[in-house]
Amino acid sequence: MNLVIVIVVVVVLLGLVAISIYNGLVKTNVRADEAWSDITVQLKRRSDLIPNLVQTVKGYATHEKTVFEDVTEARSKVMSAQGPAETAKADNAFQATMKSLFAVAENYPQLRASENFQELQSELVDTEDKIQASRRFYNGMARDFNTKRKVFPTNIFAGMLGFTKDREYFDVDASEKKSVQEPVKVDFTK
Repeated sequence: MNLVIVIVVVVVLLGLVAISIYNGLVKTNVRADEAWSDITVQLKRRSDLIPNLVQTVKGYATHEKTVFEDVTEARSKVMSAQGPAETAKADNAFQATMKSLFAVAENYPQLRASENFQELQSELVDTEDKIQASRRFYNGMARDFNTKRKVFPTNIFAGMLGFTKDREYFDVDASEKKSVQEPVKVDFTK
């Protein structure tokens, strides 16, 4: 009789532990999904600003057709990317094309002085800041989920409960990592 009670208590305790672990994994996974959603919202916001920016620059730099096509294509790739790794890769390519667009704008002082251009540029800077904040939050949630999934005793139950894959990080590409690690060269002799 005592053995039966001990077995029932152990089974109930294991059940409670499994429920607690499952709920913790679900909660962290849902928060990571929410964080990813924040990134996609900000990417969409930025994407909606780009056609106006391109049209504004086009008004001043009509002969820069390839730059406009590259920006449009890169914008499309970001919006159609699936998952953090593919989106990060497309976003890095998009950032490079935006640098080209702003380099074109540098050649046109009237464009830089345009109120519309300055407003769009300000909106883009604000959106980029929000994307970076969302990216950090998402990567934090992905880290928390991946850690939770791998620590004892959760790692024992995670596979049985259907949590078998780590979340991908929304990471910068290798060239960006390298440029962040290298010191900025400053030359005041010019």
